[in-house]
Amino acid sequence: MNSLFIYIIDILGVISFAISGVLTARSKRMDVFGIYIIAFVTATGGGTLRDILIGNTPVGWMNNLTYVYLITGSVIFSLMFHKRLSYLRTSLFLFDTIGIGLYTMIGIQKGIEIGLHPVICVFIGTMTATFGGVIRDILCNEIPVIFRKEIYATACIVGGGAYFAFIQFPINQKIALLISGIIVITIRLFAVKFKLSIPSLYRESEPTE
Repeated sequence: MNSLFIYIIDILGVISFAISGVLTARSKRMDVFGIYIIAFVTATGGGTLRDILIGNTPVGWMNNLTYVYLITGSVIFSLMFHKRLSYLRTSLFLFDTIGIGLYTMIGIQKGIEIGLHPVICVFIGTMTATFGGVIRDILCNEIPVIFRKEIYATACIVGGGAYFAFIQFPINQKIALLISGIIVITIRLFAVKFKLSIPSLYRESEPTE
């Protein structure tokens, strides 16, 4: 697949996750340094884990300063226009959702490039999409979304599976990639709008220890 096309998707994912990191850090009233760190780990955490697992070292953002510039620019933009992002929870949710959709597809493509099995590619895509958010939430003293009953990683898995189903047919791979990313985003949006979730093992009234 065209490397420029993948690179553009990667850039959009970095921007989306960096902004979601800024919004989370601002909600915790962190200083500028803390905001930047949270934005950086949110944007690069998943890709860093992915590159380490597949032996692609030094990891991507260390080899290409464009990522550092993009994250820095996203932080500055978010801080300058934070009043326009007044609906903090809605903005955070939107940028995080776009991020997981884009990063799932990037992770899958990285796995395909080195010849991994489709199932492993989907796992790599899911980790790429969710691990940055896990680090973000832990550093911000939150239970990561992926560990709650919300449909989050499940959306990545379904979208990744859809991609491999699509490419079995005579369809352009770029279109298959875009549709699959949209599937991830759509599932996440519908799950939140209609309060869909993974069944819990615990009763609502059951006390926690």
